[in-house]
Amino acid sequence: MTRLLLLLGALALAGCATTGAPKTGHPEARSYNAAPDAVAAVDAALVRAAERGTRVLVVFGANWCHDSRALAGWLETPRFAALVAERYELVFVNVGMPQTGDGHNLGLARRFGLDAVPGTPAVLVLRSDGRALNLDSAASWRNAASRSEEAIFAELLALADQV
Repeated sequence: MTRLLLLLGALALAGCATTGAPKTGHPEARSYNAAPDAVAAVDAALVRAAERGTRVLVVFGANWCHDSRALAGWLETPRFAALVAERYELVFVNVGMPQTGDGHNLGLARRFGLDAVPGTPAVLVLRSDGRALNLDSAASWRNAASRSEEAIFAELLALADQV
């Protein structure tokens, strides 16, 4: 009887063991710093893009958002980093929590024609003259954590080639 109780106790304790954080299926990064001057960062990226003949990739997101962290994580992987280095100037812009009225840098989104940031992340691809190329799809990135690596890469590659 004692052995049976010990065995049951051991099984119960084994069921309580922690297994670590669940795998998300995507990398994550916290790249949305609230401190920097986002307007100056985007303006500098536009100048660099004009000099290099590239696009500007502006990611409006927040560190609290798993979709924002997922997209930032993908952009840090070697495959995406190579695409970004060759075809884009990348700027992460912290937008706070616009869904609750605590938004930041939303005027910067409006400057390029994105009237609202209904969720995060929102992704704008800009020509070096500041013209947005993807206003129709900029807010569609709110599901970035659910997208496949291939889908994200293909869309960013297509946007880099858009005229």
